Amino acid sequence: MMRTVKSIIMDIKKIPLLFAGVALCMSACSGKVQQSSASISGGDEQQLFIGDSIAVAQTQYGKVRGYILRGIYTFCGIPYGASTAGENRFMPPREPEPWEGIRPAVFWGDTAPQVTAGKYRNNYSTFTDHWNYYDVSEDCLMLNVWTPGLADGKKRPVLVWLHGGGFTNGNAIEQDGYKGENISRYGDVVFVSMNHRLGPIGFSDFSGVDGKAFAESGNVGILDLVAGLKWVHNNIEQFGGDPGNVTIMGQSGGGAKVCTLVAMPETKGLLHKAVALSGNITGAISSSYSAELGKAILKEAGLQPSQMSKLQQMPWLDYIALANRAAAKLDKQKGGSGMMRGAFGPVGDGFHVPAETFYSDPEGLSTDVPMLFCTTTCEFSLSRDNAAMEKMDKAQLIETVTRMKGKDGTPVVEAYAKAFPDKKPVELLGLILSSREKVIATANAKAVQKAPVYLAWFGWNPPLFDGRMRAFHCLDICFWLKNTDLMITHTGGGKRPRDLSTKMTDALLSFMRTGNPNCSSLPEWPEYTPEKGATMMLNDACEVVYDPDREARQTLAQ
Repeated sequence: MMRTVKSIIMDIKKIPLLFAGVALCMSACSGKVQQSSASISGGDEQQLFIGDSIAVAQTQYGKVRGYILRGIYTFCGIPYGASTAGENRFMPPREPEPWEGIRPAVFWGDTAPQVTAGKYRNNYSTFTDHWNYYDVSEDCLMLNVWTPGLADGKKRPVLVWLHGGGFTNGNAIEQDGYKGENISRYGDVVFVSMNHRLGPIGFSDFSGVDGKAFAESGNVGILDLVAGLKWVHNNIEQFGGDPGNVTIMGQSGGGAKVCTLVAMPETKGLLHKAVALSGNITGAISSSYSAELGKAILKEAGLQPSQMSKLQQMPWLDYIALANRAAAKLDKQKGGSGMMRGAFGPVGDGFHVPAETFYSDPEGLSTDVPMLFCTTTCEFSLSRDNAAMEKMDKAQLIETVTRMKGKDGTPVVEAYAKAFPDKKPVELLGLILSSREKVIATANAKAVQKAPVYLAWFGWNPPLFDGRMRAFHCLDICFWLKNTDLMITHTGGGKRPRDLSTKMTDALLSFMRTGNPNCSSLPEWPEYTPEKGATMMLNDACEVVYDPDREARQTLAQ
């Protein structure tokens, strides 16, 4: 949803900006901005600059022109790969064709093919998240860059953002909280976000149909991200960044992408630190299952292996529907519910993506990559739209957990009530449904390698919906990226969330620079070990705790 000029000006008045008003004194070659001594926080001076010789950057494929907004160079929709349509569908990413002249890079690239129907219904979720979806096409291998300077030799740390939505949905600017302007300015860093192929378009494995032509088809969506990281490595110096200091960061599905990329041999030297938020995996889809699914898709289409080109030429929305039908049928055949959750994602082919548990080799390729993990205390606040759930009692909680687990939930509820005696039943339900069990498994797996692991737990409750939002899935993103006033429907805006955001952003910036999140804004943050479980609790007051839910969490697997 586009913001009004008035709302932008109001945000500027509220957010302290480090950069003064921008006065142009630059050329396309130097890319430097001269700043006046007057502050632009009042919004009285010109804030947006765009023109023939403004914000022009060189890439390996040609020049691009962006714009300068509030002192930050902004480039949108830069191609890092060719269109994936037609004969390129199901194929590894290919380099874009070089272009002559200067290519405009002033608006977002196309979203990867996915089902977007229903995103903008007038409901509370639309109000809260106000999704940003524009054109959708297979010409989607595009990325965005925010930077304080161009080709100035400063070697700034680089943060590459990987969007959420599982491996099926989302885009690089799906929420306003994904934008990189504020952290780029605050931390003097370069921020990059990118789109890539998703769902059946990105992860249909036809290696069992044609093992030569389509050997890599099951992983082309994650290979897109590898290609994006290669683009960063080859081009980011022109945008003021350091290709030798790249941190990847993602939330939910983006966190799972982070975990996968760290484990891939092809990313060695392309990434140096990693942050995964509320999305963690320690292994990929089995190649036997994915190959079986590829055959099922071809059967559902009524085609022979020699007719694969028909699947490549089929309209992408029709193909997604076809592939999902095949996945649902295969799931039912295997005794599942037909919901085919997780059917399309990275495949453990043993070549691009490990077939074994990620990070299992103490001396493996990822052993030098520090990782920081974080989850929220209430990933899914079921009472946000239903105030009656706040009155849930312990008996109702046990009944709810029993229904979810398919067996007596009493031991789980009793264990969580003991670990968190100050929480009421609806809050305990949020803790039980949280992603912490998976993040602990991933942190334990990574801890066998020598690089440090750090763990955080975000518990800040917004003052919205009568305090019933709690620390929900996605909320912490805008805190890490200095966007709490921008993502106001998540935080309410103002000083309180901004203060916590400063602490978290300081920690992230320290981690980007050194591989260690310790900073003066937070208490001392110990490394995570499976034995002690040191965890930084992120709230109005931050403190280190030591695996407070260990016994309660273990009941979930019983």
